[in-house]
Amino acid sequence: MLAEIRIWSWQSITQRAKPLGLNKSHLTESVEDFRERLSHSDALPQLVSLGVISGILAALIIVGFRWLFETPLLIAVGDSEGFESLTRPARFLLPCLGAIGLGLVFNTVDPATMRVSVSHVLERLHNNNGALPFRNIVVQFCGGVIALLSGQSVGREGPCVHLGAGTASQLGQWLGLPRNSLRTLVACGAAAGISASFNTPMAGVIFAMEVILMEYTIAGFIPVIVASVLGAVISQLVFGSDISFDVDARIGVEVAVIPYMLVAGLIFGIAAVAFTQLHMLFFRLHRYSLLLRFTVIGVVTGLIAVFVPEIMGTGYDTLADALNGVLTLEILLLVVLAKLAVTALATGLGMFGGLIGPSLVIGGCLGGALGLIGGDLMPVAIDPKFSVLLGMVAMMGAVLNAPMAALVATLELSHSPEMIFPSMLTVVVACLTLKQGFGSEGVFTEQLRHHGHDILSDHGKGFLSRVGVASVMNKSFVICDPDLSLGQAKALASQPPIWLLVKGADADTDTPQLMPTAELARWLESAELGEMEATDRLQFSEMNLASYASVEIDSLASLHEASNRLRSAEAEALVVVPVIKSEAKPILGVITKTNILNYYGM
Repeated sequence: MLAEIRIWSWQSITQRAKPLGLNKSHLTESVEDFRERLSHSDALPQLVSLGVISGILAALIIVGFRWLFETPLLIAVGDSEGFESLTRPARFLLPCLGAIGLGLVFNTVDPATMRVSVSHVLERLHNNNGALPFRNIVVQFCGGVIALLSGQSVGREGPCVHLGAGTASQLGQWLGLPRNSLRTLVACGAAAGISASFNTPMAGVIFAMEVILMEYTIAGFIPVIVASVLGAVISQLVFGSDISFDVDARIGVEVAVIPYMLVAGLIFGIAAVAFTQLHMLFFRLHRYSLLLRFTVIGVVTGLIAVFVPEIMGTGYDTLADALNGVLTLEILLLVVLAKLAVTALATGLGMFGGLIGPSLVIGGCLGGALGLIGGDLMPVAIDPKFSVLLGMVAMMGAVLNAPMAALVATLELSHSPEMIFPSMLTVVVACLTLKQGFGSEGVFTEQLRHHGHDILSDHGKGFLSRVGVASVMNKSFVICDPDLSLGQAKALASQPPIWLLVKGADADTDTPQLMPTAELARWLESAELGEMEATDRLQFSEMNLASYASVEIDSLASLHEASNRLRSAEAEALVVVPVIKSEAKPILGVITKTNILNYYGM
């Protein structure tokens, strides 16, 4: 279906070229040149232009997403996070009815279409070259709006990452771009999503590179930066320039609190382990019907919200209170326990929402509680904001396995460079506790492993996925019939080394058989041609030349796809063909195992 849409769209463009006085062939050549350039790993100008477009589109989608659930809440309760002002019956009924309603609407939807949020983006990026399905995006948009509107204990950042990445991916698929460039587009959309949701453009960039792409390259960095900045600009034009948390204070840090930071990091790491394990416990229950799972989410959330309303929504208003030091120790601990349990339940059972925001709330409230306890034990006073920020960065960094993104987010949120050193120390201890102490790689990796995907196992995959076959293929080839004249054979043999693509050499397949001209030259030198004339015909099948078994691959594929295609077909070479078959240009080039190994540096 996507291919049909893409073909129709391109035909409609070229049909309009003539009335506008444009040359259709020149327009087609320009687009093909643009696509061919994108197949290279260093196509920076082209990627930046796509980063601009994808950043704007992603930001507009996310602005609409936020507006749809924030505006009704502002009208109803005066604040997009003001669920505490609801009556007790309303606090029970709102999440309960919202979850059950979602279950009824989506209960019959294909389970594959129900996969949403960050883990879905990662799975599609690392196993499907970043081609995110349109249906999943629609499910994420509609389901996320209702989930956040009904006070489910989930965050908006996860859906925004999916919506931003999906919008950018759809753009690339619609334009028929090489699949290696979809990786960068997905990262651009994800960065714009975080930036437009959180108003932290730097954190959006680092999140996209650390969590989504899992690599840092110049060709990837710059387009992602452009998209993230545009996401923040458009979000600020609509929602204002205030960040989600305003920590307008410079926090001093003394060396005497280092022991406190180490102990706190250990506790945050244990809390991250508890959240991850509890989340995965519920995640393994997806064999039950969606309606049953969502009913459980709604009833449990509603019952607990009656007594602890702070768990409703993402909880940023509660986090703001913790930063301002207005919550007591008992309330902080109660919020930590309730929020951790309910969020793990909701996200684990598949509610349409993210866990980035809730992880910040859980970590911040736990940090606030540790600050109150540590303040009585330490010889120096501990600023509540200091301890809350430590908890935010440590919990987010450990749960997501993204310490750099968490550190940058802390810097943007606190406006306090003094927080970098203690945050680094604390998040390192928390991440080590999670990974080395309990063998976890973060919640997204654990989700993917449960589905049989290990995105950390193939270290060369990302390198080969960045490059398209069009940038490596050999374009020096000649398509030959099964027979040719002696004169033609000598002319081909005298040319520089090229490939001969012999049609019909193999009766079992339409794919041409590959032969190097050097083989033909050696045969001509050793064969006894006798009185043969230049017009006499030669049969390739009778020459017994060394040849390569080949299979086809489309021109939008990446080198990683080419490597897998060679392995699965047990072939030695690939014939690169256009996505849209053309009699005028049926074959674009040839790529062999040696080409891939040489590019890989082996």
